[in-house]
Amino acid sequence: MQNSESKVSQEQNGRCSWCGNDPLYVAYHDQVWGRPVSNSQELFEKLCLDGQQAGLSWITILRKQENYRAAFADFDPAIIAGWGDVEVEALLGNAGIVRNRLKINSILKNARAFLRIEESGIEFNEFLWRFLDGRPIVNEFKTMQDIPANTSLSDVISKELKKRGFSFVGTTIVYAFMQAVGMVNDHLVTCPQHSVCRELAADFELVGGR
Repeated sequence: MQNSESKVSQEQNGRCSWCGNDPLYVAYHDQVWGRPVSNSQELFEKLCLDGQQAGLSWITILRKQENYRAAFADFDPAIIAGWGDVEVEALLGNAGIVRNRLKINSILKNARAFLRIEESGIEFNEFLWRFLDGRPIVNEFKTMQDIPANTSLSDVISKELKKRGFSFVGTTIVYAFMQAVGMVNDHLVTCPQHSVCRELAADFELVGGR
């Protein structure tokens, strides 16, 4: 919970209050969250990291993001998909990431599911963005209480991802992912980043490749 000084600071600058005053979290809010992402590997990384968040706060994973990139070959699915027990045991000894066997194995499973999608002739970014017809959704929320934890669309995407072999992709995780990669713009209308992300959404084009 934020202290009163943090709340006042956020109210003064109009920024969404959830990031508080932590410099790393503020930079993430201002420069990453809600900006539409087209790159397939970047989408894969964020989906995996949101899965690692399950039961934890996002700031915990954000602080470990560079450790995850180093541990998981910059989230290159072609590399991760070939890993097995030896690599998993090594990762379980890595204090820089969340050492949970199920969560570590989920990234390996997700890499294999990613490759199966692309081997079927559909690029991963196209697979995801087609649920929105390639266009970000721009919401007009005025308070944090207005923002949902999940939607009927995140339900559909979650179900399809699970069907394709992904794990740690429940509907709440998927909606958090959608918010982060700009599939939905959930910055409050009072937040300066709402208009920035709205303009980026208007100009967004799905570009192939990784």
